[in-house]
Amino acid sequence: MIILKSPKEIEKMTQACQVVAKTLVFLKDKVKPGVSTKQLEQLAEEYIRDKNAIPAFKGYKGYPASICASVNEEVIHGIPSERVLEEGDVVGIDLGAYKNGFYGDAAHTFPVGEIDPKAERLIKITEESLSIGIDKAQAGNRISDISHSIQKHIESNGFSVVRAFVGHGIGRDLHEDPQIPNFGDPGRGPRLKPGMTLAIEPMVNEGGYAVIVLDDGWTAVTMDRKLSAHCEHTILVTSGKPKILTLLSQ
Repeated sequence: MIILKSPKEIEKMTQACQVVAKTLVFLKDKVKPGVSTKQLEQLAEEYIRDKNAIPAFKGYKGYPASICASVNEEVIHGIPSERVLEEGDVVGIDLGAYKNGFYGDAAHTFPVGEIDPKAERLIKITEESLSIGIDKAQAGNRISDISHSIQKHIESNGFSVVRAFVGHGIGRDLHEDPQIPNFGDPGRGPRLKPGMTLAIEPMVNEGGYAVIVLDDGWTAVTMDRKLSAHCEHTILVTSGKPKILTLLSQ
């Protein structure tokens, strides 16, 4: 069941989403060679709690950390560890916050120091595909209009789109209906209506789209061990242009 949010609920949810936005901005300067993903996790948890919010991921279905930190060939759900980031790595940081009874969720892939042009382009196309997908999140369109626009941009630029994981609705629960694939034909699925809140999150691979989950039960990596990037925003469908709730407001 897709749950439409009232203006008052959106106001509360926006506060959770802004905690997410601020945390990602805070972490940007902390991502550098010599820093471990565990250190980033600890910094993020402290920051979220300082904003009177709760890290949404910690304990969710048994997940052991407050963020996902996915390095290089890791697609999503990388568990923070003592692994130290090195010059040239890329790290996707996915995090959520719970506040006022609502969730916010967003992700960004950061370069670690200087990265090669191929990795820069992968991140750029991933960010562009997210923006293109968000533009399609307008009342009257269908879910797969978002999906198709993302896939078209990714594949036309020589990359592949992950199919094993998808975006989702979000609100009082971290994962709500509908599911939002990043691939598929247009004109299918539920019709978008004002009040829908969606987490749109393209996952883009340098090589093939196939992924496997490691023995830890969480970390998904590319089958060919080539690079992957991940970007995500929580958005609101309105009667006009979609509103990005996890975009930092000034």
